Amino acid sequence: MLKIKKESDTSYTFSLQSESGQTLLNSIPFNSREEIDKTIANLKVLIGQSSVFERKTDYNGKFLFTLKNSEGKILGKSMLYSSEAGMENGIKNLKTSISLLPDTIGL
Repeated sequence: MLKIKKESDTSYTFSLQSESGQTLLNSIPFNSREEIDKTIANLKVLIGQSSVFERKTDYNGKFLFTLKNSEGKILGKSMLYSSEAGMENGIKNLKTSISLLPDTIGL
């Protein structure tokens, strides 16, 4: 499920959730609704590229991933996972959630 939130007069974010309601990805702030809509429309293309996912470990040993666009700009990051397998499952669930998005977001 996709949620778009207006953070301020000039800032929008989106989050993607699994069917169970768990947040899989929180986006960075975008400067306009047009910019966020273009990014969301491009997600289905991006998830086909393995290089867009960057796997990381935080200072507490928890796992997370970031989603980048084809130019390497971070678009969003995941929640923290207690295991690497959990993180990989999160990526898999994110890809599934994105693949189920409608081709056009109701604007």
